[in-house]
Amino acid sequence: MKIVFLAPFGIRPKGTVIARMLPLAVELQQLGHEVVIIAPPYTNPEDSGRVETIDGVLLRNILLGPRNKVLAAPVLAYRMMQSARAETPDLIHLFKPKGYGGLALMLMLMLKRFGMTLPPLFVDTDDWEGSGGMNELHGYSSFEKRFYAYQEQWLTLRARGVTVASRGLEEMTRGLGKSPERILYLPNCVRETPRGDGADRRRQLGITPETPVVLLYTRFFEFSQVRLQRLFAAIARRVPQVRFLVVGKGRNGEEAQLLAAAEEGGFRENLLMAGWVDPGDLPGYLAVGDVAVYPFDDTLVNRCKCPAKATELLMAGCPVVADRVGQLAEYIQPGLSGILCEPGDQEAMAAETIALLHDAGRRRSLGAAGRTYLLANFAWRTYTGKLDRFYRALGALDGELQ
Repeated sequence: MKIVFLAPFGIRPKGTVIARMLPLAVELQQLGHEVVIIAPPYTNPEDSGRVETIDGVLLRNILLGPRNKVLAAPVLAYRMMQSARAETPDLIHLFKPKGYGGLALMLMLMLKRFGMTLPPLFVDTDDWEGSGGMNELHGYSSFEKRFYAYQEQWLTLRARGVTVASRGLEEMTRGLGKSPERILYLPNCVRETPRGDGADRRRQLGITPETPVVLLYTRFFEFSQVRLQRLFAAIARRVPQVRFLVVGKGRNGEEAQLLAAAEEGGFRENLLMAGWVDPGDLPGYLAVGDVAVYPFDDTLVNRCKCPAKATELLMAGCPVVADRVGQLAEYIQPGLSGILCEPGDQEAMAAETIALLHDAGRRRSLGAAGRTYLLANFAWRTYTGKLDRFYRALGALDGELQ
C-alpha cells in the first residue's frame, strides 16, 4: 500500500515530523508499505521545493508561495493537494487538523463531493487545538483561532479515521461525535537507541562528576513559571551544591524570567541555561541529569498532550519526577519506573527530587525501569502494527483498500 503523510510544517526546526511522523513512516515501510511525506517548509524556507530521503523515507518539501499568510494559504493548500494526488496513493494521512495541510485536506474532501476520485483520508491529532487548547498559547488573531477550531472539528468528523496521541484526545474526539471504532489511540512511542555520554557533556559544561544535577527539558508553557521558580529555590535551599540544567527554549522570554528569579532567590550560581540544543547533541545533555523534573499543570492542553520530551528523558535512563497529568500517567508506573506527584504540589515534587538526589541506588533502579517500561509498552513497531490494522479495518468497512 502506498501512503502519503501530509506534514503540518517543515522538518526543521520543529520536532513533530521527526518525533512522530518519521518513525511511523519508517516502521510502515518495514511492514512493506511505501510512505511519502509532503511538507510545507515555511519553518525552513531554505528547503522550498527540495526532495530528500531521511531514514529511507521520501520527503517532498513543496514549493513555497507568497510570504503573506493569507495569500499563501490557498497556494500551499493547492500545491499540497496536487503533490499528494501525484503520488497516486492508496491512503492519505494528515498530521494536525489545522493550517495549510488542513486546508489541503478540506479541499480534497470538498472536491470528492463533486466527483473527484480520492483515496481514504485520515487525520492525526497530537494536541487539542480549539477552545481552551493550543489556540490560547499562540498569538493568533481571533479569526485564526475560530478557523483553526473549525478545521479541527470539521476534519475530525469527516475523516475516514482519526489517530490520537493521548487518552485525553481520545475522549475529546469522541465528544465531537466520532464513533469509537474510527478512533485509534496512537501515542508517541520509542525505539531502542543508545544513551548519550553524560560524563563528556559534564566536562564540557564544567560540572564535576560528584555534583548533583537536576534536569529540566522543556518548552516552558506547560506549567506556571512561578511554580518552577519556587521548586528550584526549594531544592537549592536543601541541596546547596545542586546544579539545574535547563534544556529547551520558551516562547515568551521565560528564560529571562527564570534568571531574574534565580538572582532574587539566591540560586543563580546553581543555574545552567543550555537553551535550544541540536538533536544530535541532545542525548549527551539528557545523560547529564541525576534526576529530571517534569512539572505539568492540570490543564486541557496538558491532559491532551502526548509529551515526547518525557519519553526522551525516560529513554535516557534519567529518573523522572512528574505531575500525574494526562499521558504522563500512561508512561510512568508510580514508584516503579518514575515518580508521579499530585498536580501542582511543588512541595512534594521538591521532596521527591531531593530524596532521589540522596539515593543513588534508587536513581539507577528507577532510571533503568523507566527505559525498560517504555520499550516494552510503547514501542513504535507495536503501535505501527496497530495502525496498519486500523487502516485495513476501516478500508474494509467501506469496501475499499482491499
